[in-house]
Amino acid sequence: MKKYAYNEITLMQFICILSGVQLSVGLLALPQRLAQRAGTDGWIGLLLIWVFTVIANLIIVRVMSSYPQGTMMDLLTHYCGRWVGKVAAVLLALYFFSYGYVGITRTILYVKQWLLPQTSTFQIMLLLLIPTYTVARNGLRIVGRYAELVFFISLWIPFAYLLPLQDAQWLYLLPVLKEGWLPILSAAEIAFLSFSGIGITMVLYPFLLHKRQAFAGVAISNTVSMLVFLMISLICFVYFSPSEIKEYNEPVVNVLKNIEFKFIERIEVVFISFYLFMFSLSWIPTFHASAFCVSWMLGKPDHRNPLRVLWLILAAGTLIFVPSFTQNDMMGRWLSKIAFGIEYAIPVCLLIYLWTKKE
Repeated sequence: MKKYAYNEITLMQFICILSGVQLSVGLLALPQRLAQRAGTDGWIGLLLIWVFTVIANLIIVRVMSSYPQGTMMDLLTHYCGRWVGKVAAVLLALYFFSYGYVGITRTILYVKQWLLPQTSTFQIMLLLLIPTYTVARNGLRIVGRYAELVFFISLWIPFAYLLPLQDAQWLYLLPVLKEGWLPILSAAEIAFLSFSGIGITMVLYPFLLHKRQAFAGVAISNTVSMLVFLMISLICFVYFSPSEIKEYNEPVVNVLKNIEFKFIERIEVVFISFYLFMFSLSWIPTFHASAFCVSWMLGKPDHRNPLRVLWLILAAGTLIFVPSFTQNDMMGRWLSKIAFGIEYAIPVCLLIYLWTKKE
C-alpha cells in the first residue's frame, strides 16, 4: 500500500505547484535586476539558468526515484539512518519556511505600496494567512487543486502584456552580447532566486500519481517558468529604454500604466490585485511543505498542528518586525545561497552516493 496515497496529485497539479512557486513575487523586479547586471542582454542569462535548473531538477527526480514511495526524509532514513532523516527534516522545514516568509513579506510590501497604504502590516498578514491555512490544512491534493485553479484563471495575464508592444522599440535589444559573457553570467546569478523552489520536488515526488511522469513534469514546469520570465523581460526591455528600465523597481507593473480601457482606469492596480493569487503560490505550498516536514520529524500523521503553530508565529512576528524592501532583498540573496546548497549541491552528492552504494 502506498504511504501517501490519500493525497496523490496529478501531473498537471505537480506542474502547477512547481511553476507557481517560481512564478511568484520575484517576477515584478526581475527585468530591472537583469538590466542592472547585463543591460538588454539579461534575457540570455535566463536561458542559461533555465538549463542549469532543469538539469538540477532532473537530478532531484533521479535521486527520489531510488525510493519512490517516500520523501527525501524517508530516502535518507532508509539509506543513511534515522537521525540523518530527522536532520534533513529540520533543514527542509526551515528552508521552506524561509522561502515562504520571503514571499509573503514581499507580498505585504507590494500590497501596502500599490493597494492598501493605510492598512497595517498585521492586518494584511492576517488577511493572507486565513486563506493560507484554509487551503494548506486540507493536504497536498487541495494545494494542488488550488495551484491548478490559479494557473487557469491567470492565463489572461500574458496576453495583457502584448498590448504595450505597439510602442516597442526592438532596436533596444541590439547589438547582442554588447559587453561579452561576464555580465550575462552575472545576470544569470540574479535570476537564480526566481528559478529556485525546485527543492519542493523532494516533498511532492511521492505524492505524484504516476512517478514515471516526474521527469516530464519538472521539465515542463521549469520551461513554463522560463517562457514567462523571458516574455515579460523582453517586453520590458523593448518598451523601456536601456537606461530608463533601471529606474523602475517594478517595471513589470509600470509597463501596464499606459494601457487604457474605457471600462477601467488603472489596469496595474487590477493586475496587482489579481496577481495576489499567483503570489500566494510562493508561500502556501512551501508553508505546507514546512509543516509536513515538522510533522514527519515528530512522527505525527497530521500536519495541521505544526501549521497552526507556524500561523501563530507569523501573525505574532508581524507585530514585532516586518522587513523593508531592502531587507527583503537581502533575505532573498541569502536564500538563493541556501537554495544552491539544498537544491543543487546536496542532490548531486546524494546521486553520487547512491551510485556508489549500488555498486
